[in-house]
This record gives sequence, structure tokens and C-alpha cells, in this order.
Amino acid sequence: MSNTLARPPKKQHNFRRVAILFAGGPAPAANAVISTAAVSFLRNDVEVLGIKHGYSNLMQFAEDRPMELGRDYIMLDHQALSRSRAQQGIMIGTARANPGKQVSHPDHLSDPERSAPLKTVYEALCSLGVDALISIGGDDTLKTANKFKMFQETLPEGSHKIPVVHLPKTIDNDYMGIDFTFGYFTAVDFLANEIRNLLYDAEAGQAYFLVECMGRSAGWLPYGTAIAGEASLVISVEDINGDYVAREEEVDGRVKKIMDVEKVVDRIVKTMLAREAEGKRFGVIILAEGLAELLPPEYLEGIKRDDHGHISITDVSLGRQFAKWISKRYEEKTGRSRKVNGLQLGYEARCSKPHAFDVMLGSQLGVGAYRALVEEGLNGVMVSVSGQLNLHYVAFENLVDPKTLVTVVRYINPMSDFHRLARFLETYIND
Repeated sequence: MSNTLARPPKKQHNFRRVAILFAGGPAPAANAVISTAAVSFLRNDVEVLGIKHGYSNLMQFAEDRPMELGRDYIMLDHQALSRSRAQQGIMIGTARANPGKQVSHPDHLSDPERSAPLKTVYEALCSLGVDALISIGGDDTLKTANKFKMFQETLPEGSHKIPVVHLPKTIDNDYMGIDFTFGYFTAVDFLANEIRNLLYDAEAGQAYFLVECMGRSAGWLPYGTAIAGEASLVISVEDINGDYVAREEEVDGRVKKIMDVEKVVDRIVKTMLAREAEGKRFGVIILAEGLAELLPPEYLEGIKRDDHGHISITDVSLGRQFAKWISKRYEEKTGRSRKVNGLQLGYEARCSKPHAFDVMLGSQLGVGAYRALVEEGLNGVMVSVSGQLNLHYVAFENLVDPKTLVTVVRYINPMSDFHRLARFLETYIND
């Protein structure tokens, strides 16, 4: 019988120095991922560099601006990692800089101008003697990791190659290839506590709160928050179907649904009236922030977009807008006024203290980066976890469209058991 208390034996490898970077929005348990990945390599005689603030500093590399210790990266040694696994925040910072912004087709990788930022990142890492890159981030960061891998395939034969492994991160939990992403349950719990606080406030003043909750592409975070926080109703992008679609438009070769705002407002007011019939003249209604992307174009005029093409959600003020519309419609239907307060929740949860489950999940993903590179000799894979934290590895080509280089969002399956759970628990409407 094998010794179950023995540490797995060291495996022969050629790695001398690896780099870890974190990109995109923060998530609870980020430091669990970073620290466990780092310590796994350190204990196997590999130096670990923490690249500061995503790709932003790497993209500024030049002959007259070499990478600088302290400014652009830090050494992740045992002292720096002491008691860091459950710490809040991100020890190496983050940013949304996107070196693959101009690459939307494999052919673009052969275009020196389009691929120049990726080349700069590659040269910056080479200047630091990096032998492997561990990328932590959301679907946009996964796209970048894939493009970085593909760019290196265009280099002349004999060029130094930097294998890349990606670790999935998003409190939105909308990632293909993994059941749950680290930080999701911590964020849900934090936001659910906020919703319960708002319920007491709403009951005291016989009012409603219309909460715009983070969840740009899919409804996992709003739905989880509504279920755990006992919200009166939750609506996400998956719910804009059938009667709630005003029309469809083709945008960048894809069919986009345009929300029928009037019917969505009517549906919310129906919930308010149903609650009144039960003697409840208050409540909290949650809308996913991603509904802003489905608003008619006239509502989005002048709204800026980021490097990944996403609209600036905060500039839309979805919660406050819907609060005004709902208050007006309620008065039209009843002849009475009802205070509806619009607010946004989400940022407060991104660096909240991680729960034990997210620390364990993040830790397994961090260790998985080491095991993928050293034990399995893999390149171009996303580390995934299923069941009781069992590791497996998903190739980039199974997650990214080979022609558009775009990832696929994992939506809540309408009428799935998870989706129906919210419908069972919220105020019943026979709609």
C-alpha cells in the first residue's frame, strides 16, 4: 500500500522560472489561486514571478523600458506567500489591458501590426527568463492566453516557446468547461446578505428596491443571489425570450435580441401586485446588469465600450432607469404611488473575504497549474475541477471558436432545475 501521508515525488522538468498574472475583475480567493500555484513551483525548485497588473506592464516593455522588479513584477517567494491563501484582494493586482485586441482571426497573427502587442508580451517574458506562463482570468483572458499560444506557433523554428496554462476566474460563473468558478459562492453569499438587509429596509418603509446585480453575460450570480437572499423576483438575460423580445437584429454576424422594455416592466409590476394580494407591500427585485446589453439602441447612445467591446454598464444605470419606469407603471395601474429605489450591487463582493469552499477550489486550481505543466507536460489548456475537486484539463481549442477566436458563454439553461428553483421560491405569478 502506498504511503498516503507522503508528498508526491518531485518530477523531472526543465522549468527554471515561471510567471503568474491575473487579469480582469477581482474575485474572492484570488490569492488562494496565486499562492498555491506559486508554492507548488517553489517547493520543486522553480522561481516564480508575479506579473503586476495583468498584461498592462508587459505591453509597455521596450529597449528603453525594461521590466523592473517592484514596478512591473515581484518575486513570489515563501516569505511573500506566508499566510496568503485566505487573504482578501489580489497580491499582484489586476488590469484589463488586452494584447490580443486586434486579433480576431488566426490570419491576423501573421500581421506584424495586429500581433505587435502579443510580440511585446512575448519579448517581455523572454527578457525575464520565463519558461512558462500561468494566466488567471475570465473568458477575455482565456482568449488572450489562446492568442498568445497561437502567436508563438508563428515564430521561427527553434525560437524559445513559453507554454501557457489558464485558470478560470469569474464571479459570474459563466465559464464553459468547469462547474463552478472560484469566488462565485463567496460573492453570492455576500450579495445575498445585502439583499436580506434591503428586505428589512423595504418592509419598514413599504417600498421596493430594484437591484442591478453583476452578471453581464449570464444569470448565475443574480440567480444565486436571489435564491440565497430571498428576493421577490430575478430576471436575467436568459429570461428575455418569447414575449419579452421586441425584435432581433444582426450585430457582427450574430443575432442579438432586443428587449421589449414595456413587457418586462409589466411583468415586474405583476409581481408587486401579487405580493400585495399576499399582504406584502414591499420587496426586492434583482435584474442582471447584462440586460443593459439587450436594451433598444436608442437607450445606449453615447455609451462607451471597453477593449473587449463591452458597454460601460455603470453609464447605463439600469437599476435606476427601471426603478423610474416601474414606479410610473405601478401608479398607472393602481392609481397609487409606490417608492421604488434603484441601486447597483456587485463591486462590493469582488474582494470580500473568501469562504472555505472558494479557498479550497482556488487552491486546487493553483496546484493544477503546476500539475498541468510539470506532471502532465501540457500547453494551451485550462485547468478545471469537477466532483469532489477532481482535476482535469480542457484544451483551448475546445473552449474557443477556431475561426473567430471567441469563447462561448455558459448560460443558465432555461427551465433547468437551477433556473426553476428561483421560480419556485419567488412570488408566484401565473404568467
